[in-house]
Amino acid sequence: VQLQAFGGGLVQAGGSLRLSCAASGRTFSSYAMGWFRQAPGKEREFVAGINWRGGSTYYADSVKGRFTVSRDNAKNTVYLQMNSLKPEDTAVYYCAAGRVAAVSEWRYDYWGQGTQVTVSS
Repeated sequence: VQLQAFGGGLVQAGGSLRLSCAASGRTFSSYAMGWFRQAPGKEREFVAGINWRGGSTYYADSVKGRFTVSRDNAKNTVYLQMNSLKPEDTAVYYCAAGRVAAVSEWRYDYWGQGTQVTVSS
Protein backbone atom coordinates (compact mmCIF):
# COMPACT_ATOMS: atom_id res chain seq x y z
CA VAL A 1 0.00 0.00 0.00
CA GLN A 2 1.32 3.41 -0.96
CA LEU A 3 -0.08 6.44 0.81
CA GLN A 4 -0.07 10.10 -0.12
CA ALA A 5 -1.32 12.74 2.28
CA PHE A 6 -2.35 16.19 1.12
CA GLY A 7 -4.55 19.11 2.05
CA GLY A 8 -2.30 20.84 4.55
CA GLY A 9 -1.71 24.56 4.57
CA LEU A 10 -1.72 27.76 6.56
CA VAL A 11 -4.87 28.65 8.48
CA GLN A 12 -5.77 31.08 11.23
CA ALA A 13 -6.68 29.87 14.69
CA GLY A 14 -10.30 28.83 14.79
CA GLY A 15 -10.28 27.82 11.15
CA SER A 16 -10.68 24.44 9.48
CA LEU A 17 -8.78 22.16 7.15
CA ARG A 18 -9.50 18.77 5.69
CA LEU A 19 -6.62 16.42 5.11
CA SER A 20 -6.88 13.56 2.68
CA CYS A 21 -4.81 10.44 2.34
CA ALA A 22 -5.05 8.59 -0.94
CA ALA A 23 -3.98 4.97 -1.03
CA SER A 24 -2.96 2.80 -3.93
CA GLY A 25 -3.67 -0.91 -4.05
CA ARG A 26 -6.80 -2.96 -3.92
CA THR A 27 -6.29 -4.00 -0.30
CA PHE A 28 -6.92 -0.54 1.18
CA SER A 29 -10.28 -1.53 2.60
CA SER A 30 -8.68 -4.29 4.67
CA TYR A 31 -6.46 -1.86 6.59
CA ALA A 32 -7.12 0.29 9.60
CA MET A 33 -5.89 3.82 9.11
CA GLY A 34 -4.29 6.28 11.46
CA TRP A 35 -3.32 9.93 11.49
CA PHE A 36 -0.24 11.07 13.36
CA ARG A 37 1.50 14.39 13.68
CA GLN A 38 4.94 15.65 14.55
CA ALA A 39 5.62 19.18 15.70
CA PRO A 40 9.13 20.67 15.57
CA GLY A 41 11.28 19.30 18.37
CA LYS A 42 8.64 16.82 19.47
CA GLU A 43 8.01 13.14 18.97
CA ARG A 44 5.40 11.94 16.54
CA GLU A 45 2.06 11.45 18.24
CA PHE A 46 -1.20 9.70 17.52
CA VAL A 47 -4.07 11.93 16.41
CA ALA A 48 -6.90 9.70 15.18
CA GLY A 49 -7.61 6.21 13.93
CA ILE A 50 -10.36 4.40 12.10
CA ASN A 51 -10.95 0.69 11.62
CA TRP A 52 -11.14 -0.97 8.22
CA ARG A 53 -14.89 -0.64 7.91
CA GLY A 54 -15.10 2.86 9.32
CA GLY A 55 -17.41 1.87 12.13
CA SER A 56 -14.97 2.61 14.93
CA THR A 57 -12.94 5.76 15.41
CA TYR A 58 -10.40 6.80 18.01
CA TYR A 59 -8.98 10.18 18.95
CA ALA A 60 -6.28 11.71 21.06
CA ASP A 61 -7.72 13.72 23.93
CA SER A 62 -6.16 16.87 22.52
CA VAL A 63 -8.27 16.72 19.34
CA LYS A 64 -11.43 15.02 20.56
CA GLY A 65 -14.49 17.05 19.61
CA ARG A 66 -12.57 19.10 17.05
CA PHE A 67 -11.23 16.52 14.58
CA THR A 68 -13.16 13.84 12.72
CA VAL A 69 -11.62 10.90 10.88
CA SER A 70 -13.54 9.15 8.12
CA ARG A 71 -12.87 6.96 5.13
CA ASP A 72 -14.30 6.15 1.74
CA ASN A 73 -13.18 2.68 0.74
CA ALA A 74 -14.62 3.08 -2.74
CA LYS A 75 -12.21 5.97 -3.27
CA ASN A 76 -9.30 4.43 -1.32
CA THR A 77 -9.16 7.59 0.75
CA VAL A 78 -9.15 8.49 4.41
CA TYR A 79 -9.91 11.99 5.65
CA LEU A 80 -9.17 14.09 8.70
CA GLN A 81 -11.53 17.01 9.15
CA MET A 82 -9.94 19.51 11.51
CA ASN A 83 -12.09 22.24 13.01
CA SER A 84 -11.42 24.90 15.64
CA LEU A 85 -7.73 24.68 14.91
CA LYS A 86 -5.25 25.95 17.47
CA PRO A 87 -1.64 27.05 17.10
CA GLU A 88 -0.61 23.92 19.01
CA ASP A 89 -2.05 21.83 16.16
CA THR A 90 0.81 23.03 13.97
CA ALA A 91 2.73 19.98 12.80
CA VAL A 92 3.47 17.70 9.90
CA TYR A 93 0.56 15.29 9.62
CA TYR A 94 1.07 11.72 8.48
CA CYS A 95 -1.36 9.00 7.51
CA ALA A 96 -0.56 5.37 8.12
CA ALA A 97 -2.07 1.96 7.39
CA GLY A 98 -2.00 -1.05 9.67
CA ARG A 99 -3.93 -4.12 10.74
CA VAL A 100 -5.48 -2.35 13.74
CA ALA A 101 -6.26 1.27 14.54
CA ALA A 102 -3.70 1.56 17.30
CA VAL A 103 -2.20 4.47 19.18
CA SER A 104 1.31 3.12 18.84
CA GLU A 105 2.99 3.99 15.58
CA TRP A 106 4.87 0.71 15.48
CA ARG A 107 1.55 -1.04 14.79
CA TYR A 108 1.37 0.59 11.37
CA ASP A 109 3.03 -0.92 8.33
CA TYR A 110 2.77 1.82 5.72
CA TRP A 111 3.24 5.57 5.97
CA GLY A 112 2.53 8.55 3.78
CA GLN A 113 5.03 11.36 3.27
CA GLY A 114 3.32 13.93 5.50
CA THR A 115 1.63 17.26 4.90
CA GLN A 116 2.37 20.48 6.78
CA VAL A 117 -0.36 22.16 8.80
CA THR A 118 0.41 25.59 10.21
CA VAL A 119 -2.06 27.39 12.45
CA SER A 120 -1.37 31.07 13.07
CA SER A 121 -2.55 32.87 16.18
